[in-house]
Amino acid sequence: MCASVQTVPDFQTIVSYIHQWAIKPALSYQLSILHFRNAMFGFAGLTDTREVHMTVINSTPGANRLLTILPHKDRQLFVAACTPVELVLGEILAEPGEHTPHVYFPMTSFISLVIPIDSHSSLEVGLIGDEGMLGTSLILGVEVSPLRALVQGAGSALRMDTAVFMLELEHNPDLQRVLKLYHYVVMCQLAQTAACTHFHVVEARLARWLLMTHDRAHSDTFHITHEFLAYMLGVRRVGVTRAATSLQNQKIIHYRRGEITVLDRSALEAASCDCYAADIVSYERMLG
Repeated sequence: MCASVQTVPDFQTIVSYIHQWAIKPALSYQLSILHFRNAMFGFAGLTDTREVHMTVINSTPGANRLLTILPHKDRQLFVAACTPVELVLGEILAEPGEHTPHVYFPMTSFISLVIPIDSHSSLEVGLIGDEGMLGTSLILGVEVSPLRALVQGAGSALRMDTAVFMLELEHNPDLQRVLKLYHYVVMCQLAQTAACTHFHVVEARLARWLLMTHDRAHSDTFHITHEFLAYMLGVRRVGVTRAATSLQNQKIIHYRRGEITVLDRSALEAASCDCYAADIVSYERMLG
């Protein structure tokens, strides 16, 4: 008897699966991108994307786990070609179908990957922190972003122009190896998110999302609104409120005026579905 061979679908196929299988049955309300940003960040001052921008900083770069895997000399040369930037909360770094001008390696910041369904509805399908990078489609030679990228946690990152990155990739076999492994991990996590969105209850999915954010926020407390959580999870706000209230009643989290504090990390892990652990395993198996 021949052993079955498991294959990983390509990036575009996974995005299609998420749209057709997970997102359409999950989304039942509409929210414009500007309304969403105001709901997410808890203020109404952002009325145009041009009002939010990044500023270059002069601080010493911190650690990005992908870059620390590179040999020391290669890492030094690569980091020297990057620009340290401070990512601002709410900054949109990429839009689907548009040219990718830069790649980003977060250090203390983190970035939400969102798939828009139409002009009013979207769903988060991924989260990038200091374990990863924004711009994985470039590894395939595709200079167009498949997803919207939105800064969810302000902080530092390393930025590199796409043209420079493509040259670095061409001439650095170790960089190619590490980023190809990371791209595989991203595809696995996108597929995991599709299954999670379709099959798991809101409370378990919320616990998973809070764990992912906790891992990348470098803090037990982070700012989030119920409306933004509903947007991210693709459910109605009342569903998120019930799930968050349940976690709070169990003294796992504390929620007040848009601030969530993780009180019991172990209990939060127990409340999460298995998808969180699966994401960790896929990363550690390839890059740990």
